Amino acid sequence: MTAAAFQRRGRDPFRPPEAPGLGRGMVFALVAHVLLVVAISANIQWRTKTLPTAEAELWSAVPQAAAPKEVLPPPEPEPEVKPTPKPPEPQPPSAEEIKAQRDADIAIAKQKKQREDDEAKKRLAEQEELKKQKALKDKAEKDKADKERLEKDKADKLKAQQQQAQQDKAKDAKAQKDADAKREAQRQDNLKRIMGMAGASGGENARGTAQKSSGPSATYGGRVVARVKPNIVYGDVPAGNPAAEVEVRVAPDGTIIGRKIIKASGLPDWDSAVLRAIDKTETLPRDTDGTVPSVLVISFRPRD
Repeated sequence: MTAAAFQRRGRDPFRPPEAPGLGRGMVFALVAHVLLVVAISANIQWRTKTLPTAEAELWSAVPQAAAPKEVLPPPEPEPEVKPTPKPPEPQPPSAEEIKAQRDADIAIAKQKKQREDDEAKKRLAEQEELKKQKALKDKAEKDKADKERLEKDKADKLKAQQQQAQQDKAKDAKAQKDADAKREAQRQDNLKRIMGMAGASGGENARGTAQKSSGPSATYGGRVVARVKPNIVYGDVPAGNPAAEVEVRVAPDGTIIGRKIIKASGLPDWDSAVLRAIDKTETLPRDTDGTVPSVLVISFRPRD
């Protein structure tokens, strides 16, 4: 069926179809509401009915008599006011009463004075006891302080004696050391004088005991380095200035017969260049005494 046919019948073609039984359901709902209204109306009418009422009267079966009326007692008569008797006038004391009163006052004064004297004696005794105890305490503290002072003086004296003994010991040790040094200097002078007379070749400040020094002179190492240094060929510029220590063995005529690195510089090229320079040098100069040391340890640095 086409859309035009649906339009002719008055229905929308895109509207969903109506559910079946819709009219029957509406009828059932309407009937149920009508029945509910009828039931509520009947219930309200039943609750509004007037409830029946009843009345009752109560009567006393036994008669009772009334109580008698209260009767007030007659007022009491006012008491008669008697006149107050006038106190008797005081009679002056007799001589015996005066004497007895004076004796009593004297006795009371004596007792009071005796009590005051006893209290004064008691306070004085307490003060004396306190003074005695204070004196004993002061004496004990003084004895203790004297004892401590004596002990301290004794300890200070002992300490001073120990310090003096240490100072004396140090003085004796220094004197002994000075004496030993003086004797040693005298012995060295005697040895120098003896060696000088025997033909020793050492300098004026030489301290050896041999006739001739066995080692090179102070300037010999620099002369050897000056001899070897021109033969070193090394083109690098190192960051630091490490030293290569070389042991060189030499013949009596100065000919180099052996060399070896005993302490590397950390630069293998520099160590190799030093060894090649020693080999190229071949001979070493003689020392001031005309000899050549058999073994030399020479240090070479690239920046020297």
